[in-house]
Amino acid sequence: MRLTDYRILLATGAASVVLLQTLPATAQSETELSPVVVNSGAGTGAEDASGKGKVKGVVAKKTTTGSKTATDITEIPQSVSVVGREEIDAQGAQKADEALRYTAGVFTQPFGSDTDTNWMFIRGFQATADGAYLDGLQLYSYAFGGFYVDSFGLERVEVLKGPASVLYGGSNPGGVINYVSKRPTFERRHYAEAGVNDAGTAYLGFDVQDTANNDTVAYRMTGKVAGGNGYTDYQDGWRGIISPSITWKPDEQTSLTLHANLTYIDENHNGDNFLPYEGTVVDRAVGGVNYGRIKPGTNLSEPDIDSYKRQQGSIGYEFEHTFDNDWTVRSNARFIGTKNKEVSVYGSGWAPGLAPNQLSRINWDADTTARSFAIDNQIEGKVETGPMEHTLLAGLEYKYYNIDNKQAYNLFDGNANPIDPFDPVYGTPLSPRELQTNENLTLKSLGVYVQDQIRFGDGWLTTLNGRYDRAWLALDNGPTYWGTSPDLSTSYGQFSGRAGLAYEFDNGLTPYASIATFFNPIVGKNGVTGELFEPETGTQYEVGLKYRPTFVDGLFTLALFDLTRQNVPTYSGPFTQIQTGEIRSRGFEAEAKINVTEDFRLTGALTAYDVDITKADPYSVATVGKTPAIVPEVQASLSADYTFRGDAWYDGVSIGGGLRYIGKSWADNENTLPVPAVTLADLKLGYEKNNWGIDFNVTNLFDKTYVAACQSPTACYYGEGRSFKLKLHTTW
Repeated sequence: MRLTDYRILLATGAASVVLLQTLPATAQSETELSPVVVNSGAGTGAEDASGKGKVKGVVAKKTTTGSKTATDITEIPQSVSVVGREEIDAQGAQKADEALRYTAGVFTQPFGSDTDTNWMFIRGFQATADGAYLDGLQLYSYAFGGFYVDSFGLERVEVLKGPASVLYGGSNPGGVINYVSKRPTFERRHYAEAGVNDAGTAYLGFDVQDTANNDTVAYRMTGKVAGGNGYTDYQDGWRGIISPSITWKPDEQTSLTLHANLTYIDENHNGDNFLPYEGTVVDRAVGGVNYGRIKPGTNLSEPDIDSYKRQQGSIGYEFEHTFDNDWTVRSNARFIGTKNKEVSVYGSGWAPGLAPNQLSRINWDADTTARSFAIDNQIEGKVETGPMEHTLLAGLEYKYYNIDNKQAYNLFDGNANPIDPFDPVYGTPLSPRELQTNENLTLKSLGVYVQDQIRFGDGWLTTLNGRYDRAWLALDNGPTYWGTSPDLSTSYGQFSGRAGLAYEFDNGLTPYASIATFFNPIVGKNGVTGELFEPETGTQYEVGLKYRPTFVDGLFTLALFDLTRQNVPTYSGPFTQIQTGEIRSRGFEAEAKINVTEDFRLTGALTAYDVDITKADPYSVATVGKTPAIVPEVQASLSADYTFRGDAWYDGVSIGGGLRYIGKSWADNENTLPVPAVTLADLKLGYEKNNWGIDFNVTNLFDKTYVAACQSPTACYYGEGRSFKLKLHTTW
């Protein structure tokens, strides 16, 4: 970091000190408080009141993602989905993106079963790079400088759909995904699980927690190690994570949690990515000869040189103190860094000057170092102004991201490094790599925000948000094969706002309406002016209905939205971009989650979008009115999980499963190459008795071969074929 960064950090820290020094004076005033019953839910099966802990079954009550305060999901004027640990386990999900396959408004795994990245789209927009958060702090990524989160260390995965700049600053316009970590819960619990899949990957995971020092200290240690073969030819590797955390709680009003993580991955790459449209979605047929389709799992890389290594670590804290007058201050911070090294040879389309069965390839490697620091200081309290009850929140947040990005690959040649994907032969000489990218990027931002949740009139709820961010972007270029480009820098300020109105009926119905604006920093250069891009901006209008019935433990949500994304880069020539684009996403989302009983759970989801490119440069005018590639506009899912009870042998036997419909998408922005829809079935069988159990999950039960998505005619990706996962688990 530079000197200016430390000054900003000092300023945020000083602001926290000021808050801590001024609030106690207020806290000393005499206030008569109503009795409060605190129930953490630890070990009781009830949901944690903090909105960060255990979810009972499939129905979450509270969340912090949509308001940064522990708020009932029905009170947030935007659509929110929560997938808890029990639902993650019931699905047999081994990655975070797998856990969201049954969530409305979210499209996951567009690039197949990518083992090193959680890929997700929300309301039509890619959220992996700028919409991922861990415990409320952003995990921004650029190029190959992303941070991996293993799902074993998560208590829940939450999705706030639509713009979130009013709470989190610059972020993905479609919404954010907040990974919520497992935390110490002040109970003694030891858990272990071991599993294997049909590809030959086995793993062992453990989750141990206990208390100390007369129950004022709680600690937790989660870890996992996995290794073996993958589903692609010649794919293998191993990985390990370990995440210690400790909470000190000297009284009911104060807590400090320290947490850390180490992640290491060493494996061969998937090798089956970047496949051509002809040969996957449709047959490759040339000159009267039909070559058919490339077999899923075919490795188009070079197994002898293909590698992927990640060394990642993080450390952070969460502090909270509530004063006697019920005002609360919080400070959350985390530093995370990663060193990623990748070598691969991937497809780049059919070789135009060779035989029809020859695919050209790019010989590529990337050497990436990325680091990120974030700190969020908050103050929350309640006041009354006449008939209105206010829950006030104010905060100061600083975000820092830096990446050293080096990429080398062979010079462009459509006939380079050919391979026959129908009968691959490895080991032929490859074109030499040349350093094409050598840059150091730094993105910083400082934001101040306020929120007022107002209750009045026996059921009315108004939510008002405002935030101002100042951002700095610097791009320092080093020498490459083509020379050295000039260094660039820019800064800008941006306001964001949200206003929501809802009414809570006694029968559990809560209709709502909201409007929100956003901004999203993007990295790129105007090909005409040579200046860095301005941030994307836009507005969303949303109306919806949330229903928490009184006769069953369930949550039903409906949402209609109109979201416009402006300042989108579009091509004004073969290699030149300018910011003239606009994309409009309008749609409907419906989701139902029901704990019919403690042993019977149902979920359902429906997504229907109209995502259109509404403005583009004349060079890209053919895309106007079309749907962007990759994203399906219709999705639907239904799942059920039932556990038998009784005095007979079947007590503890569970059966579950689901259906997922993924609608048609496009392989090009001109919408000339359709990717067909597919319906998939999943199955789960389990048995649990006393403190041990066994689960057997089957994904894509009928082994349908399908293309999950294409991002261009030369880059298509098979979806996950039928896979079996067997897991043994025990608690003591």
